[in-house]
Amino acid sequence: MIAQFAQPEATGASGVSLSVPTTRGDGLPSRLLKFHAPEIVFGLDSMAEAAHAALRLGGLRPLLVTDPGLIEAGWVDELVVHLRGQGVQAQVWSALTPNPKDHEITAGHEFYRSRGCDVLIALGGGSVIDAAKGIAILAANGGDILDYAGVDKATMPIPPLVVLPSTSGTGADVSQFCIVTDTTRNTKITILGRALVPDITVIDPRLLTTMPEWLNAATGLDALTHGIEAFVSLGHNQLTDHHALRSVVMVTENLVTTIERPQDMPARVLMAQAALEAGLAFTNAILGAAHAMSHQVGGLLDLPHGVINGVLLPHVVRFNAEADPAPFATIAACLGIADKRAPDLESALALADRLQDLARQVGVPRGLAELGVREDDVPVLARNAMADACLTTNPRAADEAQLRALFRAAL
Repeated sequence: MIAQFAQPEATGASGVSLSVPTTRGDGLPSRLLKFHAPEIVFGLDSMAEAAHAALRLGGLRPLLVTDPGLIEAGWVDELVVHLRGQGVQAQVWSALTPNPKDHEITAGHEFYRSRGCDVLIALGGGSVIDAAKGIAILAANGGDILDYAGVDKATMPIPPLVVLPSTSGTGADVSQFCIVTDTTRNTKITILGRALVPDITVIDPRLLTTMPEWLNAATGLDALTHGIEAFVSLGHNQLTDHHALRSVVMVTENLVTTIERPQDMPARVLMAQAALEAGLAFTNAILGAAHAMSHQVGGLLDLPHGVINGVLLPHVVRFNAEADPAPFATIAACLGIADKRAPDLESALALADRLQDLARQVGVPRGLAELGVREDDVPVLARNAMADACLTTNPRAADEAQLRALFRAAL
């Protein structure tokens, strides 16, 4: 069952084109575009396809990375049965906490080596998938996971990777990102590389029905942030724009429904599709200041990434719209919250207000202070955010003083 959804119309923006890249005189794009994506299987009851995928990739003794919640929900047992049906004996590792830590990646790699594993399978949310990617990096490249912070630092090909996302928002199942907590510096590092795009992603919307309400809200807001930041990113192009816009509309229209009616499968399918399309958009267009800032708060306080995004995103939208409101006005028009004839800045600010209202509606605190961020934390958070890879594609250049002001506005 694959949802059908009308494509929102994308319009141009001042400064940076949002629907069509710079063209040559003959009307053809003047820059080379690349779009990284795994093989994708999407639909209800598609979990069995993960077993076929693992076998096809050469998996005889795969490492199945998951977490205790997925074990308790029964999804791990179901997948193990499918794997056994293909003659594959999985080794299950679940010694993970949310926001995977550097030492947990090391422990997972030691387990992978000790059990003689080959293919990796990740069944879970973004933390599980990022942990599997981190284990894969070490399996191929050795060393410490913190050595690979930055872009394309892992040079050796990683083992085959099959993922089954159990949340609707992180995008880790299709992305070239791996986010790991540096427990010494209390921050998150971003590992970015095309080799980290999974080989095969199996999206079974049934898995979303056992998410706790808070996780449903958090990952949905993460997908929303992915879509918006990808659409306005300096790295956007016409291959990413329609995915970004579609994801924003689908999250806005379906997230609350999935919280109020967790077993509403049509809404779950649309949220699964929204998360997928947001992931395809941001892994190719990259992100912006909201994620650069959120990574630092998450590393400091070990908090849910999507909740932090929900607090920060409206403030970042207002900041970026001061320089160029047009792309945000396009999003507002697609959501039906602004008249296309209204001034762009007015529409952009209406979008920021709508995002803030949605975050409140799903239970996000009013500010970072309610999450435990103190005024004294702001200078370190801003300094670390300046070094985050996501900041490089934010549509408005930001210095450390501006980031400090943004953090304070969000307190």
